[in-house]
Amino acid sequence: MTVGERCVLYIKSDYGYGPTGSPPKIPGGATLVFDVELFSFQGEDITKDKDQGAIKRTKKAGEGYDTPNDGSMVEIDLKGFLGGKQIDDRPLKFELGEGLDQHVPKGVELCIEKMKNKEIAEVNLTPKYAFGRSGCPEKGVGPNESLKYEITLNSFEKSMESWQLDPDQKVVQAKMFKEKGTKFFKEGKFDIAASRYNRVIDFIEHEISLKGDAEVERKSLLQAGRLNLALCMMKIGDYLQTKNLCSKVIEENPENDKAWFRRGEAGFLLNDWENAKNDFEKAVELDPANKAAKNKVALCEQKIKLHKQREKKTFANMFDKFAAIDQKREDAEKRKKPDTMNNIDEWDSGKKGMAASDPNNIEVVGDVDMSMDINQAIQEDQAQQEKEEVNGH
Repeated sequence: MTVGERCVLYIKSDYGYGPTGSPPKIPGGATLVFDVELFSFQGEDITKDKDQGAIKRTKKAGEGYDTPNDGSMVEIDLKGFLGGKQIDDRPLKFELGEGLDQHVPKGVELCIEKMKNKEIAEVNLTPKYAFGRSGCPEKGVGPNESLKYEITLNSFEKSMESWQLDPDQKVVQAKMFKEKGTKFFKEGKFDIAASRYNRVIDFIEHEISLKGDAEVERKSLLQAGRLNLALCMMKIGDYLQTKNLCSKVIEENPENDKAWFRRGEAGFLLNDWENAKNDFEKAVELDPANKAAKNKVALCEQKIKLHKQREKKTFANMFDKFAAIDQKREDAEKRKKPDTMNNIDEWDSGKKGMAASDPNNIEVVGDVDMSMDINQAIQEDQAQQEKEEVNGH
């Protein structure tokens, strides 16, 4: 079906619920009728985090049940597309986990690990699973570009899993991956180097049957794998993972000064200067000749001092702003309240329930409502007195 298509499906009982049916609604031997409309569809999300970053669709089913694993040697035909433009079309043979060395993005490798022999698949990749921020100039891919690939898996030779090897073979295999990781690291291919160091950890992390010198060698190899992977993560910009890896090394061997120093570097880059300072001081304690660690302690102290100064200034400004806001609020409240002394002459002496501006004018209210104007009475008394004085003279 295609998007928007609608169809009616008739399903015989052999492909439905069979002779028993599904009581009480569907009797045995019933033919089912479905009215189906396809609104949308998408392929399989093959990412570990299920973030829709790599979506696989099978265009042609493969053979058998086996699929390649990390470290498998694969032969493929690869076609790549950026928008409507084809950017890649070639046959390839490479080891899974090292595809970036041949400009094959990790999303394509994830897809190959899900494919069967002779299968043809299409995979859509977001930038995270394509070439990311750096792009791929060799293929004309800029930063943060989404890509689509068509992959034909012609053949593969599966790599041995750790459970298929005895303890000594696991150590040998881990050494080989460590050497590969170091090679890619020196070439500046940190993503590939990280994948190889990861394999070192996968092979020997949980091996517990080795004794004596063999166990010492395993522990040393495991710590080297973790520390080298931590350095790769730092180069890639995953500082939190760097801290976690170093913490595991410290947990197993607290005397490893490199682990303390590297964790301090990750903490410094995460702006966690207090803990970074503690880590660098521990590195100096374990190796007093470590000048780099001593310098880092001084840098952390500077950062901590500057941070405290900024905090002090920020809080001081904050309190000043709060004080100004409170003052404005108080002023506004004062303006809302009437000032009796300023407004006394504006009051109406003729209105009931209000004081008069003239203190000699008294409003008397009782059973009989009457007003007595004292000024008027005084004027009448003065006039009577004057009349009497005139008459007397």
